[in-house]
Parts: sequence; structure tokens; C-alpha cells
Amino acid sequence: MSVIQLETEDRLEYNFVPNNAGFVQFRVRAANDAHIALTTQAAECDPMYEIFIGGWGNSKSIIRKNRTKPDVAEVPTPGILNPNEFRGFWIRWQNGTISVGRENEVPPFLSWNDYEPVNIEYVGVCTGWGASGSWVIEPPRGGPGGFGGAPPSNYTQPRSNFSSVCWAPSRGGQVPPRAFAGGEDNGEPLYVIRAQFNGALIPGKLVPSHGTGYVAWGGNENAVPEYEVLCDFPGQWIATSGGNIPPNALTAGQSEEGEPLYIGRVVHDGALTVGKVQQSHGVCYIPYGGQELSFPDYEVLVQ
Repeated sequence: MSVIQLETEDRLEYNFVPNNAGFVQFRVRAANDAHIALTTQAAECDPMYEIFIGGWGNSKSIIRKNRTKPDVAEVPTPGILNPNEFRGFWIRWQNGTISVGRENEVPPFLSWNDYEPVNIEYVGVCTGWGASGSWVIEPPRGGPGGFGGAPPSNYTQPRSNFSSVCWAPSRGGQVPPRAFAGGEDNGEPLYVIRAQFNGALIPGKLVPSHGTGYVAWGGNENAVPEYEVLCDFPGQWIATSGGNIPPNALTAGQSEEGEPLYIGRVVHDGALTVGKVQQSHGVCYIPYGGQELSFPDYEVLVQ
């Protein structure tokens, strides 16, 4: 099936197309409130996810489930839509994680982990709150339930080193099967995680005996009771320094400003501790002893 083009009125009524591929890419031209529904059938129903891009007067974007408040994820996105030009986006749903990103950008600007995942079969789009919209929806890769056929030449997905790895939602110190151990502290394995914190998606460490994960941010070691664990990952560690990031480094998150974050580790105080690498800062930050510590020499995780 070819690219789908739709016009949506200012009516908040979804137009549904089948898609169980786990990914959709689209372009939309609207002044505000581009709404996307991920559902089990071609109708508004429970369970259902909704993503509002450019809501509240084109000032923020949110994810909600089953049309209930409060919204489960929210991020400021002033001016993200434009009534005079198409803006491209992608949405991915995998292992209970809903991620929303801009076209040709790897890290999502909005994401949320659902510990009771929904089996998505349809994608719906609509506009409202004073806005109409023009949509161009790309077909997902062929397969059961998808549109079938080869994708068009201008179809792009987030880079494989971000989208193809497995991030399993977890909480409370629980370790999913085949979790990737990236460090060690006093004989206890430390697992590679990432978590939402203060508008950023930050790589960090899971210490199972503490019942929580930790991420470095704002000068502190911050506990995160809910997180995603890297699983089934065949990668390796490469020694580097400063802002020298190998091209095959695993992109695992983004700063609150949208800069990609990578997974790094260092030996400190006898522990091999996992943290985040922010290229523009030229260091690896680790959460340790209640603090955010920085190191110019570190190892970075690649695949």
C-alpha cells in the first residue's frame, strides 16, 4: 500500500489505519494539536494510548492512556508544529515503551513506559482545538497487519543503534531476563539502565540490592525506582576520552535540550560504575556516593 494522505478537520475525530508494525512515521501540517491514537481496534476504545503533539496552543506535547488524567508524560515543545509547512515525526511502541521523535532525529523527545502494555493494531490521527491538518503517513515495513510492500525511498527510521536494541521496563530493583551487566560494585553486578528524569532520558546503573536505579543529573546521584534495562545486547566497551564518540556508540537517551546521550563507565573507588556520556561536555558522568562525578577518560558502549 502506498503513502496515505489525509485531511483532518477541527473535530477531534480520529481517522484509523491498520498498523501493528511497532512503528509509524508521518508528516503533518497544522497550527496545533496533532493527535495520534494507538489502539487495539479501529475506534476509540479502552485500552488506548494518545499522543498530542503541539497541544495547548502549540506549547507542549503529552502521552496519555485511556483518556484519563493526569497525562502520563509531558514535555514543553513550543512551536513544534507549523500551519504553513509539514513537520515530520515518528512514533515507536515496543516492550511497553511509547517513544515519540522528530523525523531524522534519533533520540525521542517524549517517551513513557507502560507496565501493562497494549497490543497495538491501529493508528488514528485527528486535529482539533481550532486546528485542521494535512497528513502524510508512511507505510510501515511489510508484514502481518501492516500495509505490506516495500517502503518508499524517502522512508527513514531512527538509526538502528538506537531503535533495534531491547529496553525492558522494570522497577523496584527487579532485573529482567538477559539483562546486560555493565559494571560491578563489591561483587554485585550493576546493570545498564535508562530512565526519565527532569525532562531527559538518562543512561545510568541499576543496583538490585538497593531496589532502585540511579542516574547522574544536576550534580547528584538520583534514585529512579522505575527504569528500562538494556537486555540481549551483544555490544562491547571501547576506551576513549573527551568528546571522541565512536560512530557505532549506542545512543541510549537524550539530555533535556535534546542532545544524544551515550553509555559510559569508569572505575572509581574500586567500583566499575555505569553512567552517561554527553559529547558536548567531553566527559562521562557517573552516579556514585550521592554525587554526579565527571571523568574525561572512560569506556563507551558500542555495537
